[in-house]
Amino acid sequence: MLLARVTGTVTATAKQAPMTGLKLLICDRIDGGGQVIDAGLVAADTVGAGRGDTVLISTGSAARLPVQTSGAPVDAAIVAIVDRIAVG
Repeated sequence: MLLARVTGTVTATAKQAPMTGLKLLICDRIDGGGQVIDAGLVAADTVGAGRGDTVLISTGSAARLPVQTSGAPVDAAIVAIVDRIAVG
């Protein structure tokens, strides 16, 4: 899983039918201190996250599990909104 912060949204008017209704969010991967490690990951939102939220992202084949019923071809899915991070 990856720790990330939601920075924006993606709108796609032409897409595969299984993607209809999925909210796509732009996320910056962050470390435990909130510093950006990698920017611009697009993830399917399965928990109702929004801009500014810190989230956990599942990637690869595990990312398809939360959206499995729709058959959407996703590579990254937001699976949790983080309430608190404690380091050290």
